[in-house]
Amino acid sequence: MATSGGALPKASVPDTLAILGEVLVPTLAKGTLFRRPKAVAVAERLQLDERAVRRLQKLNGKYGDGPLLLRIPFRRQAVILAPGHVHSVLAHSPEPFATASSEKRAALSHFEPRNVLISHGADRELRRRLHEQALDSGNPVHRSADAFLRMAREEADELLQRAEAAGMLEWNAFAEAWYRMARRVVFGDSARDDYELTDMLAALRANANWAFLKPKNLALRTEFLARVEDRMRSSDEGSLAWFMARAATAPEAAPADQIAQWLFGFDGPALGAFRTLALLATHPGQAEAARREAQAQPEGRHLPYLRACVLEALRLWPTTPMILRQTTRRVDLDGSVLPAKCGVLIYVAYFSRDQRHLPAADRFDPDLWLDQDSRTDWPLVPFSEGPAECPARELVLMFSSAFLARLLTRADFRLVSHQQLTPAKPLPGTLNSFALRFAVAAR
Repeated sequence: MATSGGALPKASVPDTLAILGEVLVPTLAKGTLFRRPKAVAVAERLQLDERAVRRLQKLNGKYGDGPLLLRIPFRRQAVILAPGHVHSVLAHSPEPFATASSEKRAALSHFEPRNVLISHGADRELRRRLHEQALDSGNPVHRSADAFLRMAREEADELLQRAEAAGMLEWNAFAEAWYRMARRVVFGDSARDDYELTDMLAALRANANWAFLKPKNLALRTEFLARVEDRMRSSDEGSLAWFMARAATAPEAAPADQIAQWLFGFDGPALGAFRTLALLATHPGQAEAARREAQAQPEGRHLPYLRACVLEALRLWPTTPMILRQTTRRVDLDGSVLPAKCGVLIYVAYFSRDQRHLPAADRFDPDLWLDQDSRTDWPLVPFSEGPAECPARELVLMFSSAFLARLLTRADFRLVSHQQLTPAKPLPGTLNSFALRFAVAAR
């Protein structure tokens, strides 16, 4: 990219404070690395995500397409407001838009200090290649799909058995089944009930929410990464860790740090899948289409409609609300110069919920992901895009759709907690997964 151009528009002090107060602080308060249920409940009650989108829309009208530079002392920070700039930033990641931003390094170093997301240069290239190999990136069906899909079916069946006995399905039960599946996918069957490993990671992630502001628990981090490495050495053939162990031969690979990201990365898909279930429980037409597809494909290998439903839930309620980058040098972005070491923020919901450009912005519309003729170049990026796109994208969609398919073909779900989820009304900007409750009846 070029390195000449004009100055960026600068937000006024009141507008900078508005962005901090209505966009950044509420997002951080909910917990970017470990969700805080009470804060999420407040955000849902006040619909803070809708407020954030409206604020950025107002600033777009006032300042134009930007990028908009905030007036923050001792920090250069730009906010992306134009769709073309989203594509440019993501297409030119990690150079000159590095994924290893200062904030991300401060947070992720609490539990995975050598992870690919906060690496740069040769180390990043090596670690990214290992992720792509183990995760079978770009392949809609992972080469270990037979084993992984069996695990999904088994955990979904046990979850259903308990939910039907109770007559109710809530988040804690869903998450417990989901993380059992996650540990099996990552390490194999022997790790299924290693709740302590997940609890250790949860404690480290809770600390990571504070990034710079909380000292690292180095003893717990060392114990956690050592345990991950031990699990990797004894992992089952065909598990993700087994693939990593075979490929990560260079000392710079830091395989335990890469595997830690997978364990952490299962959190977002859990939230997305549970919200997808809420959408299907309240949208009968889409639910019937999803159920027919699941019945026709009992193994769950190819479920394009259900995958589209998951993508819609991630569009409506992004589990990665902010994409962060940092410039490695001065960059000309369509005539405006971003200085070196400038933070770059993409607030995902600003684009995915923009009613000005998306007619179905506040509706559940899986066809948005299926009808290529209706797709536009509008940036819908639940997994980011470009060279730094999430390498687990296809794997996530595979097991999320398979898990949901098993539930839908075995039981009926009625959402009893959130009456506002209906095709007759715009969907809310914030949805608290922790409060979702379903009445469950066997089919």
